[in-house]
Parts: sequence; C-alpha cells; structure tokens
Amino acid sequence: MLEKTELTVFLRINFNNKFIKITMSRKTDVLRIKKAKSFGGEISVPGDKSISHRAVMLAAISNGPCRVDGFLPSDDCLSTVGAIRTLGIQVDILDEDKYGPNRLMIHGRGGKFNPPLENIDCGNSGTTMRLLSGILAGQKFTSVLMGDDSLSQRPMQRIIEPLKLMGCEIIASGKNNSAPLTINGADLEAVRYELPIASAQVKSAIMLAGLFAKGKTTVVEPLQTRDHTEKMLDFFQVKTIRSNDEISIDGGQILESRDIIIPGDISSAAFWFVSAAAFSGAKLTVKNVGLNPSRNGILKILTRMGANVSESIDTSGNGEEIGNVSIEGVGLKGIEINGDIVPNIIDEIPIIAVAGALAEGKTVIKDAAELRVKESDRISAVAGNLKAMGADVKETDDGMVINGGRPLVGANIDSYGDHRIAMAFSVAGLFAEGETVINNPECIAVSYPNFETHLKELLSPNKRGLDEPIPVIRSLSVENDKD
Repeated sequence: MLEKTELTVFLRINFNNKFIKITMSRKTDVLRIKKAKSFGGEISVPGDKSISHRAVMLAAISNGPCRVDGFLPSDDCLSTVGAIRTLGIQVDILDEDKYGPNRLMIHGRGGKFNPPLENIDCGNSGTTMRLLSGILAGQKFTSVLMGDDSLSQRPMQRIIEPLKLMGCEIIASGKNNSAPLTINGADLEAVRYELPIASAQVKSAIMLAGLFAKGKTTVVEPLQTRDHTEKMLDFFQVKTIRSNDEISIDGGQILESRDIIIPGDISSAAFWFVSAAAFSGAKLTVKNVGLNPSRNGILKILTRMGANVSESIDTSGNGEEIGNVSIEGVGLKGIEINGDIVPNIIDEIPIIAVAGALAEGKTVIKDAAELRVKESDRISAVAGNLKAMGADVKETDDGMVINGGRPLVGANIDSYGDHRIAMAFSVAGLFAEGETVINNPECIAVSYPNFETHLKELLSPNKRGLDEPIPVIRSLSVENDKD
C-alpha cells in the first residue's frame, strides 16, 4: 500500500524567481520496473547538462545577445537561468516543449550585473553555486547563494579557499563551510592555485573569477578534468593557455557574444550505453551526443569490459566534439577502474557499478572518494542498493569491489533524492527478476526530464506482443490539493 505523505512544492514561474507554494497530501511517487525482454533502437538524448550551465553563465557575461540551442530544461539548469535573471540578465524563451525551454536568447551585459534584491536560489545544483561564486567574487556588491537541503550539505570550502586568496570575502553560514554563501565581491588579484583534488567545478570557478582579476590566474590540476569551460571561453574569444597540468587566463578579457549549439549529454546517454552493452543481442545508436575527450571515458570503460562500441566524431560550432555512438550487446566482463580516468567518468560511476554487477568476474572501482560528497553519498547508495538486489559488493573508502554475474532480483530502491542513483537502478531493474521499485524518482528531472519516455521507447514496444505491458510504470496519486 502506498503511504500518504505531505509534500511542499515550489514552482518557478517564467524564470522570474517568484514562487507559488502548494501543500498537498499525496501518495508516494514511485517508478516500477520489470525485467525487459528486448532493448535497442535510435535515440537523441537531451542537451549536455554541464555545457548548458556554462553556456548560460558565459552568455550572461558576454557583450551582447547569445542564442543557446539544445538547452537542457532540467531543474538544475533552470536554477542557473533563474540565478542570472535575479542578477538582472534578460532571458527570452525562443522555443520550448512539454519538458521546458530548449532554445534561449540571453542578453549579455559584458559582465555587469544588478545587485540582487533577493537571495539567489541554486536549487539542487552544485554547478550553479560553485561556478556562479567565481563570477560573483568579482562583482562590487554583496550576494547570497542558497540551495535546497541536499545542496546545503555539500562542501563549499574547496571554492571558498581560492576565492578568498583572490581577495573575495565569502561567509559560509551552513555546517562544515556549506551554503548559504554570502559573497562580498571585491577587486580581485590573480593567483596560482594548486587543486588539492581534481574538480572541474572548482577549476571553472577560479577561471571565471580570473576574468575579473588583475593579472594572470593559473590553476594546477592533479589530474585533468573535463574542459568544457576552457573550450567555451575559447569559443567566446577569451584566450586560455594550457601547459601540461596548468591552465591560465588573463584578467580583463571581454567575452564576444556567440550563438551556441549544445550537444547531447554523454552522462545521460551512459544509462542507455550500459543497458545495450549488457543486453545480449541489443543494438543501440545514440545520435548527436557530445564526445569531448575529457568526458568520453564511459566508452573506453565499456570497450575494456568487452562491449562492441563504434563512434563517428565531428565538431560542433562551439568547439565541442559531437557524433553518433553505436553499441551492440555481447555481454560484459569485470575490470579494474582507477587513476587518471576517474575524473572523466565521475558522474557515470553509479551506472558503471551496475554494469559491474551484470558483468562476469570482478570489477574494482578506486580513487572515487569524490562520490561521497555528491547529491548523495553515491558509494554508499550504490553499494547498498546493489546488495538489496542480490549483488555481491563490498564498499571501500574510495569505491567498491563488485563480484559480478550473480542474478539480480527486484527490490525496493532508495533513490536518496539523487537523479543518477534513480536512473542507474532503473537500468538495473531491466535485468532483475521480479519488480524493482524506485522511490522518489522525481529527482530524475534534475538532469533528464524525459528519461522515462526514452526508456519506454528503447524497450522496443513494437517487438512485444499486443497484450504484453510496457515494463515501466509510474504510480502517483495526488489528493487534497491546497493553494
């Protein structure tokens, strides 16, 4: 029986950061998954989440209007749009579908913002909070960045330290240097900063602050991370210099407005890659997906695990590699994953762990302690849910050891409010006997609003008998709505 709960919902209206508060009594929302009998087809995944964030922010500090095509209308990316509107930037919706706006016109003002009249709500988006902190560090006003309960527990000291070294005062009001963040913008001085741990978000925050700093700002990476910020800055005619593990930027440069095309998100495509690779006889093609070398580690991992992977690569108008990827399911074998490739696949590790459970032999994941401070403790969440489904998995400090090949069984899965956990175990449910129940699947909208629609499409309903139900069911009943 579904449990009744009281839910408070905040609805964003037309990106103006005004909210309607609705309290309603409802039955728990769940996603029910049954074992699939077929999988495959062609699909185009939504726009890249990381690039969508950066496109909006860089367009906002450019010197004129920028059209953004292929924007991802996820909760996180809409938080970024809402944030820049709070700072006085005009955003026009040029096109939208039932999931939200996918084409925007952003009217850049050369890095000049209005002092916010209210706190800036970053929702659940760590990317919004961290990258925007870098921009706001160089503004001559005070701003406050806040987030939901999950974001308010995520570590922010990693950006606070370098931005303070540059001359910005930041006060973290939450526990353990977490949000809300009060940022008192200042005249910034360039720094040379060595990242204690590899982080594309921290690197990007420092580089964006460097645009407003006096002198040359340099970031030293212990391992190379995704380079979307550097590529997009170059596209906006800002000069960056990479030398081995260092990336530098001169302050005072002005971004030239550009129209941007956002490729499909490889992190979203990863769920379908693994599904096809583990499903014997499956054939899948994902079209127009981003294939940036700093993000395509999932394809290297699946190739090492034995999948048949082929790709065709081109380049989009904004310097990002893009192309089609085809995968044939021939079964998987366990491998060891560690070292330099981990920052490249950090978002994909939950679904890679599912692949490890479906593979023959042992899969070892190391050097991934960063997963403990994501939207959830992803190491603990993945290990616990895999155990619930019958997998042989041992959690370690920085990863896990999975003895694959054991049959999975349907289970009651906790999403922990984490979109990648919910989607990873929706895939696991396709290979499990019985029914898998994903609790609180609404978090999927953070990065992939039409995930369920695409899942049903790839289960190839045309190949099933007319009387065979689609093995994906959303259960939701709302009662007693109140304004």
